[in-house]
Amino acid sequence: MDSRRPPLAPAYRTLPEYVRHWAETTPDRRAFTFVEHPAPGSRGVHRTLTWRRLEARVRALAARLAQEAGPGERVALLCPQGTDYIAGFLATLTAGLVAVPLYPPGLPGHGDRLVAVLADARPAAVLTTSRVFAEVRDFCERAEVPVIAADQVPDGTAQDWRAPEPDPEATAYLQYTSGSTRTPAGVEITHANVVANAHQALSAYGADTHPVTCVGWLPLYHDMGLVLSLAAPVARGLLSVLMDPAAFLHEPARWLRLLTAHPRAVSAAPNFAYDYCASAVTDAQKADLRLDGITALINGSEPVRPGTADRFHAAFAAQGLDADVHCPSYGLAEATVFVSAARPGEPLARFALDRDALATGKALPARPDDPRAVLLAGCGTPAGQRVRIVDPVSRAVLSEGEVGEIWVRGPNVGRGYWNNEPQSRRVFGAALSGETPGRWLRTGDLGTVLDGQLIVTGRLKDLIVVDGRNHYPQDVEATVQDTHPAVRRDRLAAFGVPGGAGEGVVVVAEHARTTSLADIDLPGLVRAVRSAVSSRHGLRLADVVLVAPGTVPRTSSGKVSRALTRTRYLEGAYAAGTAR
Repeated sequence: MDSRRPPLAPAYRTLPEYVRHWAETTPDRRAFTFVEHPAPGSRGVHRTLTWRRLEARVRALAARLAQEAGPGERVALLCPQGTDYIAGFLATLTAGLVAVPLYPPGLPGHGDRLVAVLADARPAAVLTTSRVFAEVRDFCERAEVPVIAADQVPDGTAQDWRAPEPDPEATAYLQYTSGSTRTPAGVEITHANVVANAHQALSAYGADTHPVTCVGWLPLYHDMGLVLSLAAPVARGLLSVLMDPAAFLHEPARWLRLLTAHPRAVSAAPNFAYDYCASAVTDAQKADLRLDGITALINGSEPVRPGTADRFHAAFAAQGLDADVHCPSYGLAEATVFVSAARPGEPLARFALDRDALATGKALPARPDDPRAVLLAGCGTPAGQRVRIVDPVSRAVLSEGEVGEIWVRGPNVGRGYWNNEPQSRRVFGAALSGETPGRWLRTGDLGTVLDGQLIVTGRLKDLIVVDGRNHYPQDVEATVQDTHPAVRRDRLAAFGVPGGAGEGVVVVAEHARTTSLADIDLPGLVRAVRSAVSSRHGLRLADVVLVAPGTVPRTSSGKVSRALTRTRYLEGAYAAGTAR
């Protein structure tokens, strides 16, 4: 028997029950390892919690939090990435409180969103660490809420404290979605939701029956990072190894070294991270990488393009990377996170679709070498839940090959939006045509099914409609970034704006860090972009704006925020020092 394989646990429905189970049955087994990188080029300092030590920290923090908050009240986690974040999250759930996974105030560009989320969640306490305690205390001063440093709470705090009975149907945490800073939306995820989704993910990626290590750098305040690096390992008793997102951005080879060091690793990253590794990891850094032991690499961007997986595989094939470990996946916070996934060991499902037909709501095949073809990857099949493609107006279920809104139903779907019953009914209580009552989740995403594979084509709210034809912004963005090397990949936004003769289309793009604005032939770049978009999409761009790196706003999960870019454009924020 493989000594790395944890014994099966009973079918608990809350994470605290699993923590207690593993602490009792495998107390000295490693649970979580956080790898710190104190200096450039550092191989990392490993800090590990066993299951016994984790439970001790969880109980101590739970007892301390119970002194400040009552059942059902919120606790905001403003911790840096690390083991204190993990223990704090699990402690909040153990105490019968509602966790609000967030980040310290110093995260660049997200201060306004943090203010809005805290105002909406109204936490009874804030949990942080001594490293950022002063910063968090000052930030929360107006709210007059107690701030607790997790690493300053001694284990003996829980000596006479008893945890409340776990309630699987109670809200475990609020997962705030990426979106407008003015209207934050916190999804209520129950204890049963997160445990169900953890098991769905484990099954989809082959981690329910085989020993794996979860390796990641995604932030724990993000839904995918929280489930894959925290909830799934707890539900299966697996080792989770994680690092800080900033450490990955500073040196992406660090992530690949962790994948090398932990055979049968399962990891996830957004689309840009795979392209970033392919372009930034040097030959010298590749020399000591062995990537033949990876079980699954998850790409949850929407939509997933085969070219990203191809570039990543081409860059690391010599290090033993298997092309079949790429697992395009689809999910969203309202469904905890995971909905559909391609299985490891299966070839990437590639689809070349006719662009003109796609604009009319039909997914018709095209030649892959046709310049007007849209190339997309299939996101596999649902992970223990039901998925339907629905006409968003008539609410009729569409046939295979027809594009519509993706609707989801399963035990992982959250109960609704915190403190927003009307929106909860509209999104979480949808009914198919002829069905009543409704219990379907309207995802707001567009997609279709071909050959049994779910294909995500874009966001309903981002869809650009010109002269009655639908255009997907990410499709336009892909054309623009492939047109000129000065356009920075995955750092641009296409969106519609009001015009005198209908909706116009604008592209705001960052230029590459390797060049300066003064060295770019701006008129030539704009002409090339306009020509390519006109040829491929039949669109006349109303404006093309080139801006400095770091200018295009992103969501807390790292994706470009088209909505905020559009707002800033309409407010005139890009008028100075840009190219048009």
